[in-house]
Parts: sequence; structure tokens; C-alpha cells
Amino acid sequence: MDETTLLIIYIFVVAIFLGVELIGRVPSTLHTPLMSGTNAIHGIVVLGGMIVLGQADTWWLQVMGFLAVALGAANAFGGFAVTDRMLEMFNRKPGAGR
Repeated sequence: MDETTLLIIYIFVVAIFLGVELIGRVPSTLHTPLMSGTNAIHGIVVLGGMIVLGQADTWWLQVMGFLAVALGAANAFGGFAVTDRMLEMFNRKPGAGR
């Protein structure tokens, strides 16, 4: 393994650790606004994965680009679905109350 590959693996492991630590400490009242913000970030992940796929010249870059696009798209779609369901909880039902 060359130095660049080790650096990429190191950054990946640190990003996983920080992600788990930061998301685990988010209070439930901030969950919906944060989910909306992460949907935008996942859109950037999908775009970055597409760029990697377009310029990939080795098999592992193609695999990483494909995983970035597939997982980023699934995360963005799931985030929008969860946000929509959470926001529906705040809508008043017709005929209920006033």
C-alpha cells in the first residue's frame, strides 16, 4: 500500500468515528432540522461519487464511486421520507379540536 491509500483509509476511519460520536449526541429536538441539512450533504456525496465514477481508472475507485452514489442516494431518499413523516405529525387532522 502506498502512502496516499493509507491516508485515505485513515481519513475514512476518523470520519466514521466522528460521525458516530457527533450524531449520537444530538438531542431529539434538533433531529428534524439536522435531517434536512444532512439531506443536502448527501446530495453532495452523490455528486462527488458521480465525479469519481466519471474519472475512475482503477477497479477500487469504481467500487468506491458506485458505493458513494448508491448509499448517498439511499440516504437522501430515506432522509426525505423520514422528514416528511415527522412533519406530518405536526399537521392538524380535519375536524379535530377547533
